[in-house]
Amino acid sequence: MFCPKCKALMVPSEGDWLCKKCGHSGESNGNAPDKIVTERSKDKEMMVIEGNLDTLPKTKAECPKCGHNEAYWVLRQTRAADEPETRIYRCVKCENSWREY
Repeated sequence: MFCPKCKALMVPSEGDWLCKKCGHSGESNGNAPDKIVTERSKDKEMMVIEGNLDTLPKTKAECPKCGHNEAYWVLRQTRAADEPETRIYRCVKCENSWREY
């Protein structure tokens, strides 16, 4: 989201948007920013995409759960800087999340 006053990029701040350049704040209109959450269970740990998925890019990737061929994706550096980033996907159809290294 961009600031209507100075056109700078606004950042999320306690449920609202805040411009760090001019200090203008505005409501988020219920569109929470996307975030990556780590879910842990007894046998595995999984990173999951949450938030407003419509803002994320889509790619052709086959879901291991339902076989659908389209998914949202993000890249995150989850290991050391000299290691490749982790690709995290979320199926458009069934919302299953998985990752690739």
